[in-house]
Amino acid sequence: MNQIRVNRKAADRVASGHPWIFSSDLADRKGARPGEAVTVLDHRGRPLGIAHYSATSQIALRMLSRQLEETGREFYLGRLRAAEEHRRRVVRHTDAYRVVHGEADLLPALIVDRYADYLVVQTLDQGMDAATATIVSCLEEIFHPRGVIARNDAAVRSKERLPLETKILCGEVPEGVPIHMNGFELRAGLLRGQKTGIFLDQRENYLAAARYVQGGRVLDCFTSTGGFALHVASKCQSVEAVDSSGVALAAAAANAATNGISNIEFREADVFDLLAGYAAAHHCFSMVVLDPPAFAKSRRNIEAALTGYKEINLRALRLLEPGGILVTCSCSHHVSEAMLLEAIAQAALDSGRTLRVLERRTQAQDHPILLTVPETHYLKCLVLEVM
Repeated sequence: MNQIRVNRKAADRVASGHPWIFSSDLADRKGARPGEAVTVLDHRGRPLGIAHYSATSQIALRMLSRQLEETGREFYLGRLRAAEEHRRRVVRHTDAYRVVHGEADLLPALIVDRYADYLVVQTLDQGMDAATATIVSCLEEIFHPRGVIARNDAAVRSKERLPLETKILCGEVPEGVPIHMNGFELRAGLLRGQKTGIFLDQRENYLAAARYVQGGRVLDCFTSTGGFALHVASKCQSVEAVDSSGVALAAAAANAATNGISNIEFREADVFDLLAGYAAAHHCFSMVVLDPPAFAKSRRNIEAALTGYKEINLRALRLLEPGGILVTCSCSHHVSEAMLLEAIAQAALDSGRTLRVLERRTQAQDHPILLTVPETHYLKCLVLEVM
C-alpha cells in the first residue's frame, strides 16, 4: 500500500475513535491514488491503520481498520456478514431495512438497504466507489438478491467528483417493489423513490406514535409516502396527510388503498403556510406530526435551521388541543437533541403551552449509532404532550 502521513491533530482524532481525517491534516500524500486503500502514518511515522483516500473531498481519509490488513474480498465479506448479523438481532416486523450504515458498520461511505429480494447500494466516496464490484459480489453471496441497484444520485458524491447516476448492477429491478413493514404492505420505488426507495429510519417511531393516538383528528406534516399517517389511521377519527410533493402523495395514497385505509385525506401544500392558515382559522387536532427534511445541511446553517424548527413547532403547538400530542423530528445531524429541545421549549413558551416529554427517540436500530462518531446519530424524534 501507499502511505500517507498525517499530523498530530489527525492522529489524536483517530485515537479518539473517529474515522475521518481532513485534507488540511495531511502532512504527506505523495504517490497516493484517488480511491485506493492506503497505510496511514502518524507524525512520527507510526502506523495508525488503513484508510480509503480521496483526492478531492475535504474528508481525505476514512479509516477502514486500525490494523494493517488487506482490503480485498475477504475484508468486505467479513464486514458485510457482521453487519447482517447485527440486523438479524435487532430488525423485527419488516423485510425492508438498512443492511450497512456507513461508518456505524465500519464501512465508511457505504450504504446498503434491503427491500425484500432486492438491494440498493450507495457508494459515497472514491474508495467505496472503486470497490463496487467486490462489494456487489459479496452481497450476492450473502443475500442471493434478485437485483442490485446503485442509487448514486446523492449530492455528496459531487464532492468526490463522482458522477450522479442510478444504474442496475446485477439482475433486474422493477419500478415498484412490494415490501412489508409493521403489518402494512408498502410499495418502494427503488429507481426513483425518496432516499433509496422509502424512509426506513422511522420504522420504530411509526409504532411509537401510534401508541399515543386516542381518537380525534391527526395532522401528519411532510408525510412523504405516508408512514406516520398509515400507522395512526386505525386509532383516530381521521388523518390529514400533507406534503409539497404530488409524486410522494400519489405513492402515499396508493399505500393507503393497498391496505384498505379510507380515513386519510392527502393534501398537497406548503406545510409552513398550511400551519399558519390553520392556526388563523382555529383548526384543532389531537396529534400533529412534524417530520421535515433536514433544515441544516452544514454547520453554517445551524442558526437558520434552529429558527425554522422553532417556528414550525410553534405553529404546530397552536393547533393542538389540551392533552394533544406533538411528534416532532429532525434529521439534521448538525442539530443536536439538546438544540432541538431548546428550540421547542422556546416555541412552547411563545405559544403559552406547557409540554411534558413522553419519549425521546432516535433512528431505527438498523441505523446504528457509534458512540465516538456523532455523525452516525442524525435522527431525533420527540413525543410531547400538551398539559
